[in-house]
Parts: sequence; structure tokens; C-alpha cells
Amino acid sequence: MAETRVRRPRRFLVCEPRHFEVRYAINPWMRPDAPVDAELARTQWRTLISAYRDHGHTVEEIDPVPGLPDMVFAANSAIVVGGRVFGSLFHAQERRPESEHYDAWFKTAGYDVYRPLSVTEGEGDLVWTGRYVLAGTGFRTSREAHREVQEFFGHPVIALTLVDPYFYHLDTALFVLDDDNIVYYPEAFSAGSQEVLRRLYPDAVLATRDDALAFGLNSVSDGRHVFIAPQAEALAARLDDHGYTPVPVDLSELHKAGGGIKCCTQEIRS
Repeated sequence: MAETRVRRPRRFLVCEPRHFEVRYAINPWMRPDAPVDAELARTQWRTLISAYRDHGHTVEEIDPVPGLPDMVFAANSAIVVGGRVFGSLFHAQERRPESEHYDAWFKTAGYDVYRPLSVTEGEGDLVWTGRYVLAGTGFRTSREAHREVQEFFGHPVIALTLVDPYFYHLDTALFVLDDDNIVYYPEAFSAGSQEVLRRLYPDAVLATRDDALAFGLNSVSDGRHVFIAPQAEALAARLDDHGYTPVPVDLSELHKAGGGIKCCTQEIRS
């Protein structure tokens, strides 16, 4: 019989996709010539927010800013651990103005914000496991930023190299289930990084390329419930077998910009 999983209430920061569009291409998913239904994106996003609140999580919102269509992807704005905020310096010039608005939100909420010197994209590439930070590199966040993160938080940072451009951020290839385990797609990583993950998480739930392409790895877990793209049916079934409860939420319109559930969700850890 599967082990009973325990939900831990979370606090999330999100941004409504009021100005969402795909007007430039900075990852393989983005096609400026393809139509985007902005109202559908907003409807799908609201469903995600309702799902979080229905499952007992606190959701706070930052106001979207015209001209910043990717601001909806709040996870990229920072990583927050122990009430300390490590901000972002985006790789793409188009996204760099987002940082000032997120920094202002955190400062108004009473947080100090560290401004990185090296390119780093928040929880897109920095994943807190409860013991250390798994840190992606290869397409966006630089290795120099990994050193900054370790010096700032004083927690070990474990570098992982991404090798598939479709999984350009760590949070498209891996997510944390709870304090003990993760889910990941092995082939998104270099051979050495795969070995590191095998050693750290010998019992990890492994995903297929189909799972990953369906944005199944861009999920959020509260320790029991896993908010997951409904297109990742096989992965959801494996999670159910491991005692987790999948909560399907369709963000397919936002997938057109290369983002999903986790991309839209910044966790504020006190």
C-alpha cells in the first residue's frame, strides 16, 4: 500500500497574464507568428490560482506591467529561502525590466533583495530541496551565479548541466516532491549530472521525454498534492502509484511561451 503523504501549506507569489503574448522568441517553444488567446491564458491561470487556494495555500499577487508579457512567469523572478530573497538577472534583455517590479514587491513586503552580479533566473534554475539548492546551468543561469547563491544563503549548491534546449530551465526537467524525493527527466541532463542525481535520489520518480514535453516536470508539489499538466498522464499515474495525489491544471496556452505551472509560481519560504 502506498505511503500516506503529508501536505504542507505554502505561500505563493503570482502574476496575472493580463498582458500575455508571444512577441519574441527566447526559447524553442516561442513562435511569435503563432496565435495566442490571451483571454484563455487568463482563464487557465485563474484555475491554477483557485486550485492552490482550494488546497489550503496562500496566494499573493503582483500587478502585471504592460509591455512585459513574460511577467506571468513569477518563478523566474527570485528564489526565497528562510525569508531571504535572491533576485534575478535575466539572460534575455527583453525580460530584464521584470526584476525591478518584483524587487519592489518584495521590498514593500518587508524583504531585502540581493541583486546578483551574474546571469541567474530565480526558481527557473534554482530549486530548493529543503537541504541544499539544485542549480541548473547550460542555457540561462551561469555557473558564477551558483557561487553567488551559495555565498548568499550559506547552503550547499549542487550544479547540474542541462543539455536539451527544450528544457532550458531546471524547472522544466525536475521538481521536488517533498523533503526526501524528486521527479526528473534524466536525458535533459549531462551524463555527469545524471550520475549526481542518481546518487542523491536513488528512489526518484523518473519521467519520460513525453512527460517532459507535456510540461509534466514544470509541476508544484505541496508534499501530497502535485499540481500537474493534464497532458502528462503517464507521469500523473506514476505519482499516484507513489502515494501522491495529482491535481491536473491545464495551462496549455501559456505553454506557447515555454512556461507552465511552476513557471507561474514563486514560493515564498519564510
